Amino acid sequence: MISITDVNSMDLRGFAAAFGDVAEHSPWVAKAAAAARPFASREAMIAAFEQALRSASHDMQLLLIREHPDLAGRAKLTADSQNEQKGAGLDTLTADEFARFTSLNDAYKARFGFPFIFAVKGATKHQILESFEKRVHNGKDDEFAMALSQVLRIFRFRLEDRVEA
Repeated sequence: MISITDVNSMDLRGFAAAFGDVAEHSPWVAKAAAAARPFASREAMIAAFEQALRSASHDMQLLLIREHPDLAGRAKLTADSQNEQKGAGLDTLTADEFARFTSLNDAYKARFGFPFIFAVKGATKHQILESFEKRVHNGKDDEFAMALSQVLRIFRFRLEDRVEA
């Protein structure tokens, strides 16, 4: 864990190296958040990451959403995604559960044009599947907003794991 004092003393390159992966394959978020330093607290840092995403164009937000891997997919995952999915039991799916996730991933992407986003930390595979089965029927605008809110939860979890309160 790093202190907020140490976070504030980093140059932009060091900050981007330490936090560029908080937003899945999108270091631009960390670079934008860095401009809000010095942070008064970890909460202020989390708010800066949120503001960086919320102030981005719709196209940039969509690019970030599309950088997220399918849940329970076979793609190579970032270390954070791998640990988060493992913690939710997505690495121990039965054949039937894996088939269900694959089917829902395909249907969801066909309907919305981006992957299903769910901040899996603290959730079980059953809770994730239940949410998946409900959300695949949402409207596109509602689901885009939901994806952004889940990305923001992911930011929070990842920053809470790295920065002292």
